[in-house]
Amino acid sequence: MKARSMAAKAVIMVSAFITFAILAILVGYIVIKGAPHLSAEMFEKTYTTENISMFPAIVTTLIVVVLSLVVATPIGIFTGFYLVEYAKKGSKVVEIIRIATETLSGIPSIIYGLFGMLFFSIALKLGYSILSGVFTLSIMILPLIIRSTEESLLAVDDSLRSGSLALGAGKLRTIVRVVLPVAMPGILSGIILAIGRCVGETAALMFTLGTTTDMPKSLLSSGRTLSLHMYVLSSEGLFVDQAFATGFILIIITLLINSLSSFIGNRLYGGN
Repeated sequence: MKARSMAAKAVIMVSAFITFAILAILVGYIVIKGAPHLSAEMFEKTYTTENISMFPAIVTTLIVVVLSLVVATPIGIFTGFYLVEYAKKGSKVVEIIRIATETLSGIPSIIYGLFGMLFFSIALKLGYSILSGVFTLSIMILPLIIRSTEESLLAVDDSLRSGSLALGAGKLRTIVRVVLPVAMPGILSGIILAIGRCVGETAALMFTLGTTTDMPKSLLSSGRTLSLHMYVLSSEGLFVDQAFATGFILIIITLLINSLSSFIGNRLYGGN
């Protein structure tokens, strides 16, 4: 029995090491290939074929990520709370919502892009714009937030709810003061995963946001995110070095956004 336990522990440790090694190799390769090609010209306000500026793409990325979270996060969290805290057990509505969530999470991003183009860009006449991209991404990340919220709430011990209700707290007060702080780390993990998907998405945004290199002037302006900018540069074959530099900046921005999200969550809920 002890030998089996030692073998299982060894397999787990090796698997964890391989996972970390793959991450380190990917990040290290991009840093080595991209960092030397960074220059001040790549952060100029206006893009030209000479400076290959990524600054408009950085601004567009931040706008798209923030607006997508603003749209999808409240809907996803409230849906998760409804499924766990308010819906009756065995309800048909709950089954339908869960089936819809699982189906949405398995749809390829290119399908979301086609839907966004046909519905938001053409039917709603938003064209290639930030709004079209934001609405499309919001639908894409919604299943992630719903499932993470639901799983986090299900992991909260029912004795905490019972104790709070026994002390005279109402349903809403119990959820806000007792359940939410305990479930917050899991919910925040889902939001961070959603941020990662927003930052790294290309196919869906190519059909909805567009690929123009201009600085966005309004929510109806077209543009390109950093990941889309990197894809276009690498596919052209003329600016591969600049594409690696863009990837390096993309990694830094992703780490900064994730760290900021974790910091805000810990500050709001005391790190619980």
